[in-house]
Amino acid sequence: MAFMLLVIEKPEDRRARSAEQGRELYDRMLQFGTQLKQRGLLTMSQALTSTASAARVSAQSGTAVVHDGPFAEAKEMVGGFFLLSCATREEALQIAQQCPAAQWATIEVRELGPCFQ
Repeated sequence: MAFMLLVIEKPEDRRARSAEQGRELYDRMLQFGTQLKQRGLLTMSQALTSTASAARVSAQSGTAVVHDGPFAEAKEMVGGFFLLSCATREEALQIAQQCPAAQWATIEVRELGPCFQ
C-alpha cells in the first residue's frame, strides 16, 4: 500500500530558524529518509520551498487565474513529503511517529488511491 507523509508546518516557524538550525533539522530529515530507504519503505521524499515562491492556479468561470505567493491567509504549508510503500496503515502511522519533523510540525498520513472513492 502506498502512503504519503505530508509535513505540515507553520510558515513563520521556518522563517524564524537560523541557517544553522535549518541545516541541523534538514540533516535529521535526510538521515530519517536514508533509514527508510535502507528498510525498503521509501519510494521518494522531497522538501518543498516556502510559499514565498509558490503560485496557485484556478480556473474560475473558465479563465485561468494565477495567484503568486506568499499567501497571507495561509496558516500552514506543506514543507515536504515522504512517499512510502507500507504493508498497513498502522505501519505508516508508526513511521510518521518516528519522523523527526513530528517534533516541530504535524505529519499528515494519507493513503494513495482514486479521488472518487
